[in-house]
Amino acid sequence: MSLHRLTQIVMGVPNVEQTAAYYTDFGLTPGASPADGSRPAAPQTAAAGSGHVLSTADGGEQLRIVHTPRRRLVELGVGADDPDDLDRVAAALARLDVPVHRTAGSVSAVDPGTEVLVRVETAPRLRQTPPPAAPYNTPGAAVRQGERAPGILREVPVRPRKLGHVVLGSTDQEASQRFFLEGIGFKVSDTVKGLAAFMRCSTDHHNVLVQQAPVAFLHHTSWQVDDVDEIGRGATAMLEADPDRHTWGLGRHHIGSNFFWYLKDPAGTFSEYYSDLDCIVDDALWKPGVFEGAKGLYAWGPPPPPSFLAPEDLAALMTGAHTPAQ
Repeated sequence: MSLHRLTQIVMGVPNVEQTAAYYTDFGLTPGASPADGSRPAAPQTAAAGSGHVLSTADGGEQLRIVHTPRRRLVELGVGADDPDDLDRVAAALARLDVPVHRTAGSVSAVDPGTEVLVRVETAPRLRQTPPPAAPYNTPGAAVRQGERAPGILREVPVRPRKLGHVVLGSTDQEASQRFFLEGIGFKVSDTVKGLAAFMRCSTDHHNVLVQQAPVAFLHHTSWQVDDVDEIGRGATAMLEADPDRHTWGLGRHHIGSNFFWYLKDPAGTFSEYYSDLDCIVDDALWKPGVFEGAKGLYAWGPPPPPSFLAPEDLAALMTGAHTPAQ
């Protein structure tokens, strides 16, 4: 796959300072890039030229927060290997009659259904160092003897390793899905009948999910951590600071298989800690499934609250009312 990861998102919110403080608590690092320079700073655009920039441990500057009247995803960056890949994306979008802006290092276009500017850019592939293997005791195999589990001894704050995926509301789900699949070059991993497709631009099970909605909006962003202990530790720390941040978790999704815990930022967007997501290295060895109802949503855990399925500010987003201001 010539596309290989999400590079950066630009999140628009009416309350920039509060939201930036939340994602700092969440574990992202303000204004920092990885020491090896694996993720260069994103090109400046009209929407992304100011605000707060935050970094993940492995992906570098992956979140930029800027001011917009209502919360939304402004831009989505996708990494490609070389300029030939950009030419293929530009040609594919042109066949869909989508206006394209081409530069030497990127090609960008707006998906009308989600109102997101998707920018495919040449970028280095992400190299991640695996964490030490967790010594779990299982029936008949006590591999950890005479010592406490490392997961309960960790003291350093949780820091997400990379941006994993985004979930978007679209006023034209079919057109948005076609934009990402036929235009940008994503692939389908699994589908929810009559609702959405889980789409990937990397070996991760999914990087983008677009759902039909009455208004274009950002439902949630998802951030990879090492394991389920880090999910629990991260969420616990966030809730100790503010219990109202809790949304849904701990649980395990069926589609994608990942452990999850969802929290809510001050602008109203959900953020997810996740680990142990399905990985698709060989397309020929993966058969996309078709799921219906709650079976696809989660395998175990508490049921999703109504506010997760239909965010409480959806009516305000539809009418153009401002969400919480600075």
